[in-house]
Amino acid sequence: MNKKFILAIVAYFAVTMATAYPWHMLLFHEKYVAMGAFTRGQPIMPFGMTAVMLQAVIFAYFYPLYYSHKGGGPPLLRGIQFGLLLGITVWSVMVFATAAKFAIEPVSDFVLLGTAFQLIQFVAVGAAIGLVYGHPDTVANS
Repeated sequence: MNKKFILAIVAYFAVTMATAYPWHMLLFHEKYVAMGAFTRGQPIMPFGMTAVMLQAVIFAYFYPLYYSHKGGGPPLLRGIQFGLLLGITVWSVMVFATAAKFAIEPVSDFVLLGTAFQLIQFVAVGAAIGLVYGHPDTVANS
């Protein structure tokens, strides 16, 4: 493992925690509870941390391949594009699949909140990973 790969994992984890905790546990916690999206009194934090770490490793691993495939370009822009591209998969599970499986009402509020959060999260993590890796010559030699 190289330094930029590890830094990209750390960046993903840090940005996700910096956005997810305030969003879900402070700003909108009561709204999520009222909608029925949070039904567990205490979340199982090791499960959540494991999910975030797995996502971090996947994003950090695939970003250099995406960047090279795109032929380079501004790292910030490529990072955001990459974050949104991979984020679509996470968004589909976190928003639509969750709404399909649980009695969340009103579902439209949940979809709106979830979509807003995922957009913020994946723009931010993509930007962070793009900045960590930099340009193609620094990606290949990291």
